[in-house]
Amino acid sequence: MHEPTTISKPGQGRLHDLTLREKRALLVGTFQGATQKRQCEDQLLELESLGRTFGLETAMKLPCPLREVDSATYIGKGKVEEIAAIPEIDVVVFDDEISPQQQRNLEKALKKTVIDRTELILGIFAQRAHTREARIQVELAESRYQLPRLTRLWTHLSRQRTGGGGKGGFLKGEGEKQIEIDRRILKKKISQLQKELIEVKKHRDTQRRARQRAGVPTFAIIGYTNVGKSTLLRALTDADVLVEDKLFATLDTTTRKFVLPNRQEILLIDTVGFIRKLPHPLVAAFKSTLEEAVQADILLHLVDVSNPQAGFQSLTTFDVLKELHAEKHPMITVLNKIDQCESRLMVEKMRVTYPKTVEISALKKEGFDRLLGLMTQEIALLRKTVHLRVPQSHYALVSEMLREGKILAIEYEENDILLEVEIPRNLEKKVALFEVST
Repeated sequence: MHEPTTISKPGQGRLHDLTLREKRALLVGTFQGATQKRQCEDQLLELESLGRTFGLETAMKLPCPLREVDSATYIGKGKVEEIAAIPEIDVVVFDDEISPQQQRNLEKALKKTVIDRTELILGIFAQRAHTREARIQVELAESRYQLPRLTRLWTHLSRQRTGGGGKGGFLKGEGEKQIEIDRRILKKKISQLQKELIEVKKHRDTQRRARQRAGVPTFAIIGYTNVGKSTLLRALTDADVLVEDKLFATLDTTTRKFVLPNRQEILLIDTVGFIRKLPHPLVAAFKSTLEEAVQADILLHLVDVSNPQAGFQSLTTFDVLKELHAEKHPMITVLNKIDQCESRLMVEKMRVTYPKTVEISALKKEGFDRLLGLMTQEIALLRKTVHLRVPQSHYALVSEMLREGKILAIEYEENDILLEVEIPRNLEKKVALFEVST
């Protein structure tokens, strides 16, 4: 009998072992009610893009009406039989996350490899992670995903019956023994990866504090995957970054210096793209990478305005920002691919929804003057230069200014410290009592 499930090493996803690239895939999405069918079809188009990024060939897309989730197979016996009758399919990909038990039952019934959206995204991330931090994050997410699925990797091993017989007379089977061993190995690996990630995060925090002390404003380029973030970074800075028409073309954070027309030096950070239904293991594992967006001074929210799903994609980006408590960050919404946009209605909807917008084509370098002008204006709103007279008894405040602000001049007069300092706007109230006119 065909056995679709292969045995992976603990902490290593099945997509490392299964040769799925260039295989024919059936994509399955579900919807409730006729009004959701169009949305399901659009989501299957995105799943097709994810599959293409991984290396799958889409043979067929199947939107399935679903009244209620079937606990055994997710989609119900009838749909399972329908899928089983479809010829020349190597793998079935579900757009929804399915449970380990449902995955096992589906593979047994279909006699084909079955994966869900989360496992596919993990496979893509594993292919495209290059830096040490990204590789640790991917491995951690894979390990967390695999932990509840260990039982399905050992179903081929027999259970052993005790010599005494009886209904309850079972010893632990070979598979059960192996599951316990693998679970311990996997939990130990997760713990080790978490420690490594903490060390990497400390290094990132050190770099971030150094940037803050230098007083160089930072802009994080954020947005849905494949909206042109890397293209914009390359167009502005001539950065040697991968530009590819695929979802998650790049995962690793790239930081480049750039000088605005007013000679203000800034840092531009290209972050990993957001996506709907971002798997929770990846939200947790990639939090330190996404924190680059949270910690940046200003966000450049890039939107592919030529995409009919632009509104939905921008809302998805905001949902991820809310998870990171960064939705109120200073932000410029950059409407990219304006040269390919066929609907001015979409542009106007975006301009109404987001107060600070600019239209550009990153590929053709159009609209950059307006973009750079807005960036310059936003920087001016970030910091304020103040003159302070601080008693030495309040030296803790001076220490904070040294840490958070940029000291332009400092003098000592009797028991007071005179400071000319550039501070973030959020510290204005804190220093108001000691501010003096010049």
